[in-house]
Amino acid sequence: MTEITRVPLQPLTKGSIKKLWLGVVAASLAGAAIAGAGMPPLVSVKTLTPGFGPSPSGDALVQINYVGKLANGTVFDQGKGAVLPLQGTIPGFAKALAQTQKGGKYVFRIPARLAYGPIAQGPIPANSDLTFEVEVLDFRSRAELEAQQRMMEQMMRAQGAHQQAPQAGDAAPAPQAAPAQ
Repeated sequence: MTEITRVPLQPLTKGSIKKLWLGVVAASLAGAAIAGAGMPPLVSVKTLTPGFGPSPSGDALVQINYVGKLANGTVFDQGKGAVLPLQGTIPGFAKALAQTQKGGKYVFRIPARLAYGPIAQGPIPANSDLTFEVEVLDFRSRAELEAQQRMMEQMMRAQGAHQQAPQAGDAAPAPQAAPAQ
């Protein structure tokens, strides 16, 4: 038979429950502040024109029109119909793209920590917050693109074989004269 050790309870004094709850709340807030201190600032995504359908994810390739600007408004990059791998971009851009939809127009605000951080990158100074105006034209997963590419290759091979095979009604090649000796 197991024995239970008893702990004597002290009677609660007036106001001790309130102090206990205040201590629990203060400890929770302190823990949240410590946990939040290590978290990077959030990416901001403002929708200018809503898109439709699902959002890109995983290994998607995304086709976009974009303009990248520094905090002072200086344009550092732009592209029309650019195809980018979702996971091949700076972390903040990937996080922002994952919140978009096909056909939508957006403004991304990316803090320096989720961009290039303390490293200058071409015309982008170190520790620069970035803003992007983005229009999502299309996106597809790598598997979809590979399947589409295989299908196109098969169609091209079939078309090539069709063009090389003689068709009914085609004229036979003219016989060549024997070389003179």
